[in-house]
Amino acid sequence: MIADKGHSTACPDASLNWYALHIRSRHEKRVAERLGSQSLETFLPLHRSRHTWKNGVHVDVDVPLFPCYLFARASIHDRIRLLQHPGVLGFAASSAKPTVISDEDISVLRTATETLKAEPHPFLNNGDPVRIVAGPLIGMTGILTRRKQEYRVVLSIEAIMRSIVVEVSEFDIEPQEKKR
Repeated sequence: MIADKGHSTACPDASLNWYALHIRSRHEKRVAERLGSQSLETFLPLHRSRHTWKNGVHVDVDVPLFPCYLFARASIHDRIRLLQHPGVLGFAASSAKPTVISDEDISVLRTATETLKAEPHPFLNNGDPVRIVAGPLIGMTGILTRRKQEYRVVLSIEAIMRSIVVEVSEFDIEPQEKKR
């Protein structure tokens, strides 16, 4: 499921770049709609989730894949205008200026959300402590490592000061609080 406004098949303008906008919680769809009505290209990846309301009714709803974020394609001159929109809190940035997201990354994300059942997953870094939540090693904890595209968990036996590494699916692990 994707809310995609202003997506065209025409040759993309080289002066336009994709940015991730930080959006006020639960305002992603409304902001995407407003920006789209002003001829700005937006991309809001959605996924279907089952919710139970207080009255016990179950309903399937489309919710943002990345809560509080919306992708927008804009020129450097439009960035100030974007920040003035109600509900827009700022740009996602890895430095002092907004981080440009490549067209290829957006294309991959579009393809993944259109053809696969994409769901949110906690972000994991190499070296993060994780807990195995499925499979024969359920309940074990270790340190996440990667080898090419494979996830691996280092399991240590402190009593004998030895470790092993096992390959796991990214869906079989979850982040664990770091020990202080």
